[in-house]
Amino acid sequence: MNIQQFDYILAVAELRHFENAADKCYVTQSTLSTMISRFEEEIGIKIFDRKTKPVTITKEGTQIIQQLKQITYEISQLEELSREIKGEVQGALKIGCIPTVAPFLLPLFLNDFAKKYPDISIQIKENSTHSIIQQLKSRDLDIGIVSPPILESELVEYPLYDEAFVYFDLTQPKYPVISIADIQPENFWLMEESHCMRSQVINICDIKNQDPLANQNIAFKAGSIDSLIRFTKASRGKTLLPLLSLTGFPEEDKKYIRFFKDPMPIRNIELVTHHHFVKHQFIQLLRTEIIRKVQPVIDALKQDFC
Repeated sequence: MNIQQFDYILAVAELRHFENAADKCYVTQSTLSTMISRFEEEIGIKIFDRKTKPVTITKEGTQIIQQLKQITYEISQLEELSREIKGEVQGALKIGCIPTVAPFLLPLFLNDFAKKYPDISIQIKENSTHSIIQQLKSRDLDIGIVSPPILESELVEYPLYDEAFVYFDLTQPKYPVISIADIQPENFWLMEESHCMRSQVINICDIKNQDPLANQNIAFKAGSIDSLIRFTKASRGKTLLPLLSLTGFPEEDKKYIRFFKDPMPIRNIELVTHHHFVKHQFIQLLRTEIIRKVQPVIDALKQDFC
């Protein structure tokens, strides 16, 4: 039993094809197949059903593969820990970011961060909060950029910044700051259920038991901030937007944006990792870069729209 066999098994589990897995591992198919067969004989459990196309994983094999993922992750963490101890800033970093943050935050810091630390290989993907949490727990992600609450004892949270919500109301042009109580829920547009921002806005506006689109014969629920803005404009409706989404906002639409009276409704944005994550230096570097880039933009947006 060795690490090489683990890699071969996980490659077949991912690709469901022995030949493709062999290509990925840079070995011949016969070598890969033989090594996996030896592993199966050693533990006395068949991991793959080779008679099916594509290859399927047996019920017992599913449990073995999950454990192998855990083992290979811990081995990679050991390698990362040794780099951390030696002060080396290199390695792979897999990041998940929620869609209501990614388009506005990532362009602010990601390119500069990558240039500053060229030996860090960064993979980043938009995903829902639920999916990011599950992937952090399964160790398929290293870091999540999310908006709490998280409520997971396995995860560690690192605050980044607070982002105010602003009111986008196409029913009338800009007027002085407003309060939450001034919001009328009719023709109010929301994100779809998979987005944590939907719950945050519903709670802020206290419209949990109301249907803001009751008088509409459209049941659209936005999957992105861009869609939310476009449909709100098209329907001459209302919605709440996170402050950073105002970056590059069309000049003709700015008159429909207004801030709330204190205390302003906000959402917290933070980094999240598994508590066994060892790349602490990466976390600190990432936090420092994000905070350094975001705060001036937040200050400028407040000045521009207030």
